[in-house]
Amino acid sequence: MLISAGLHLGVIAILVAGVDFTSEPPKPTPAAQEPIVQAVVVDQQKVAAQVEKLKQQKLDEQRREKARQDELDRKAREAKQAREREQQRIRKLEAERKQQEIETKRAADAAKAAKLKEQEEKKKAAAAEADRQRKEAERKASEEAARKAEEKRKAEEAAAKKAAEERKRREEAERKRQAEEAARREQERQMEEAMAAEQAALAARRNQQVVSEVSRYTAMIKATIQRNLVVNEAMRGKTCQVYIRLAKDGFVTASRVLSGDSTVCRATEAAINRAGRLPVSPEADVYQQLKEINLTVQPEFN
Repeated sequence: MLISAGLHLGVIAILVAGVDFTSEPPKPTPAAQEPIVQAVVVDQQKVAAQVEKLKQQKLDEQRREKARQDELDRKAREAKQAREREQQRIRKLEAERKQQEIETKRAADAAKAAKLKEQEEKKKAAAAEADRQRKEAERKASEEAARKAEEKRKAEEAAAKKAAEERKRREEAERKRQAEEAARREQERQMEEAMAAEQAALAARRNQQVVSEVSRYTAMIKATIQRNLVVNEAMRGKTCQVYIRLAKDGFVTASRVLSGDSTVCRATEAAINRAGRLPVSPEADVYQQLKEINLTVQPEFN
């Protein structure tokens, strides 16, 4: 309907465009009346032909549109049919796949069941064989135990007789061994007492020697400090107590004043530093008592 309305409007526009509205229409004369009527009839025929042509074009266009739509519908149907066929094929493949999975699972289950059955039968056979072997072993063990029991009885009888003789011999030997052991322990006790007494005597003598050596070296250390001590009358009768630490070679590794007169203490520290090394014993036990000593220094006057 829209196309038809458009065609009619177009024809009307063409007719209107062919009319000249600028000039006045000629006055009709009696001689000219008939040709004008004829022209109008001719124009109507053209319009009708044009309308018919437009209608035909419309029909052709409708036919082409219908043919195009039919072709589209055909292609849509074919595409739909193709999709349906593809979906059917996919469904069929999926069903076949599921069926294959079911069959595969069934086969696997059957194989598993067969394997379990075979294992169970093997276990039963193994258990039966083990039971047979156990019973056979028990029979043999029983026979062996009976044989050994008889042998043991005979051996025990022989052993009892031999044991009685051996026990008598061992008892005699044990009495002899105990007597010898008692004599040996008494002898060792006496020797240990003698050695302990000797060690105590040696230790006492060594302690006396160490005390003597410590006193001697202490006097030598004091004498060395006195030789290096610079004295004056202000120091007479005064003392200083110092701490000294010595290395094994007599080198003074540390010294400090403990108490005393400040003048004497300064002189004492100077004397220790001046000496550098002090007398020490080469004997380890004597050195142990001399390596750290406290000395009281009192200046000596001639």
